[in-house]
Amino acid sequence: MSPKYKFQMYKELHAKTGEIYADAAKAADEIGIPKDIRGTFGLTGAISGCPAPLRRDILEAGEKGAVEVIPLAKLMDEIREVVKDVYGDEWEAAATSTCEATLWTSFDALFTPPMQGRGDNYRARYIAPYEKHLHHQGGYGRPFPGKYKDMFADRGSTAGELGFHGKRQNNLDAVFVPLEGAKYEVHGIKQWPVPLLSEVDPEASIESIALHAEIHEAMLTGFTSLGYPSPGYGYSAQDEEGTPLLCKYIAELAHSYNVPYVIDNAWGLPFVGINPAKIGCDVITYSMDKATGAATSGLIIGKEEPMVQIRRALGMHGDRWGTPSSYGKAAYVTFDPGKEALLTQLQALKVLRDTPEVLTKPVDDLYEIVVEEFNNIPAKFKDGIKITKVYNSTAIEVNYEGTWKNGQMGIPIFSIEDMYSGTNLLQTGMTKFGVIPTIAYDANIYISPGLGTCDEEGQLIPEKTRYAVKALVKLIEIVCKHAGVL
Repeated sequence: MSPKYKFQMYKELHAKTGEIYADAAKAADEIGIPKDIRGTFGLTGAISGCPAPLRRDILEAGEKGAVEVIPLAKLMDEIREVVKDVYGDEWEAAATSTCEATLWTSFDALFTPPMQGRGDNYRARYIAPYEKHLHHQGGYGRPFPGKYKDMFADRGSTAGELGFHGKRQNNLDAVFVPLEGAKYEVHGIKQWPVPLLSEVDPEASIESIALHAEIHEAMLTGFTSLGYPSPGYGYSAQDEEGTPLLCKYIAELAHSYNVPYVIDNAWGLPFVGINPAKIGCDVITYSMDKATGAATSGLIIGKEEPMVQIRRALGMHGDRWGTPSSYGKAAYVTFDPGKEALLTQLQALKVLRDTPEVLTKPVDDLYEIVVEEFNNIPAKFKDGIKITKVYNSTAIEVNYEGTWKNGQMGIPIFSIEDMYSGTNLLQTGMTKFGVIPTIAYDANIYISPGLGTCDEEGQLIPEKTRYAVKALVKLIEIVCKHAGVL
C-alpha cells in the first residue's frame, strides 16, 4: 500500500528495518558476492573512519623516509615547493594532522576577533551558505539567525560542551544563508531538513548572500563554503574551465569587504580538482587521506598573506633551532602532522602534479560501471537520477532528487541525522551485503574507488567494484518496495 504522506513512508521503513536487512542479506547471495570478500571492500575509499589502503608508491615513500633522518621543516618546505610549482609563488601551504584541524586553524586565525587588549572584545560573524556537511564549515560559530540554534544538536556521538558546542570559536557567529533554487524539505526516519541543491541558482544566490553581508557588515570577518563541483552539492553551474560560478561570486564578494573566503574541499584533490587561483578564494582546505590517498592528515593551501597567520597559528614561524622555517610553540601546534604523514602527503602531491591520470583513470572506469548498473534501477526512477563524474573528489555522484518531482514520492531520502543515529537504510543496509557503505544522505550518493576495489597501483578492480555497485542498486530497490513506492 502506498503511503499518503512522507512521514508515513519513513515510519513504515523504520518498522520494516529487520525485513529490509533480511532481504539484503538474501540478495547478497543472489548477486553472488563471494563470502570471502564480504566486509573487506566498499563503495568509497575516501571516508576517514575507514580509509582506503595506501597505494604502493605512497606506502614506499613513507617506509623509506621513516628510517631516514629528516627534519619536519624540510618535508614541509618540499610540500610548499610542489604547491608553488602548480599554483605559483604567491600561494603557500601548511600541513595539519586532520582535515578538521585545517578548518579549526583557518577559522580561528582568520575569522575570530582579537582576545587581547583592554576592554571587551567584539563579536564577529562569518557567512556560510546553507548547504551539505554544514557541521564542518558552519560549525565554528554560534548559529545565526536563532532558528538554526539547534542545527547540530543531535549530530555526532558526543553531546554538550565536549561536542559541537565545544569547538565554537570565541565570540564568533555563523550566519547561515539559504541558497536560491535549493529546497530544504524534511525527510528521514530521524526527520530533519535536508538540503536539496541540484537546482541552485548561483546568480540569485549571490544576491541573497550579498544582502546578508550588508546586514552583518559591522561584524563581518569572512565567508566559507564547500567547493564540490557537482549538482548534488549545488555547484553544477560552472564556467568554461569547470570552476563553480557560485564560488567565484563569493570570492568577489568577500574581497569587496576585505575579508577572507575559506573553501572546505575536504573530499577534494589538490591540482586536479577545483583551482583556488581560478576561483579567487583566499584559503582552501583538504583531507589528504580521502580522495588524495595519503596517510591521515590535512593540508591548507592559500594566498601568502592569510597563510602567514595560519602558519603562525600552527607554530611554523617558530625559531626553535635557528631556521626561519621550523616547528615552534603556538595555539595549534597540537595539530602538527607526524613525519610519516608528511612523507605520504609529499608523494601524493608529486603524483597529482606529474601523473594525475593515476587518480583520474579509476574514476573513468568507475563511471562506466555505475552507469551500466544504474541502468537496472526500476524504470519509474530512471529519469530522476543524475549521474556525474567528479574528478575533484575522485567520485561518481548519484543524485536522485529528481525522483521526487511532480509531487510523487521517490527513492526515500535519508537525513544526515539518520546517518548519525544509524537509521539511514541506504548505508546500514549495505553491511548486510558485506559491503562497506558510502555517504548516502540528502538524496545524494558519492561512490569512489579505493576501499578494496583498487590494486596496489591504485587502479580499479572491475569485478569487486561491480559487486559493490550492484549491491547498492539492489538495496535501493528493496528499500523502495518496503517504502511502498514500488
